[in-house]
Amino acid sequence: MNTEGKEMAKVGYIRVSSLDQNTERQLDGVALDKVFTDKLSGATTDRPQLQALLEYVREGDSIVVHSIDRLARSLVDLLKLVEDLTKRGVHICFHKEKLEFTGEDNPTQHLMLSMMGAVAQFERSMIKERQREGIAKAKEKGVYKGRTKTVDDDAIRAAIAEGQSFRKAAESLGVSLSTVQRAMKAV
Repeated sequence: MNTEGKEMAKVGYIRVSSLDQNTERQLDGVALDKVFTDKLSGATTDRPQLQALLEYVREGDSIVVHSIDRLARSLVDLLKLVEDLTKRGVHICFHKEKLEFTGEDNPTQHLMLSMMGAVAQFERSMIKERQREGIAKAKEKGVYKGRTKTVDDDAIRAAIAEGQSFRKAAESLGVSLSTVQRAMKAV
C-alpha cells in the first residue's frame, strides 16, 4: 500500500500519433491495473490521457510505457516527466529499452535516458523536415491544397454566436483553438 492507503498500481501509458493508428503492439501481454491511451502527437505533454495519468498515479505506483518516444518526443519534456514522477515516488519502466527509473541516482540510466530521448527528439525533427520538404515540392507542382477542413467556418461561427467561448467551441467541434481563432478572424 502507498501513503494514501491505495494498493500500488501498475499503470500503462500508450500513445500513437493519430486516430487511425493501432495501439495493440504497445504493452501487449503486460499485466496492468489501468491503461491511459492518447491518440495524438507526442510533441508536447499537453495530452489529455497523459495529464489524467499524472493525476492518477501515487507514490509506489509503477508506470509502464512501451518505449521512450511514446512518453515524449522532446528531451526536455522527457527528462522533466521522469524527474517529476520519480521525485513523487512513482517508478517508470520503458518496456522496449528495458530501462526502469525508481528515483535512485544511477548515472548510467540517466545517460541512457538522455541519449534515447535525444534520438526521439531528432526523429521528430527529421519527420517535420521531410514533411516540410514534401509540402514544398507538392506546392511547386500545384498539387498541395492543404488539409481538408473537418469543420467549416460557418459551424464555428454558429457555435460562437450561440454564446460558446472560443475554447468551448473548439472542444465541442473537435478542432483546435487556433482553428476557431482563424475562422473568427476571417469574419
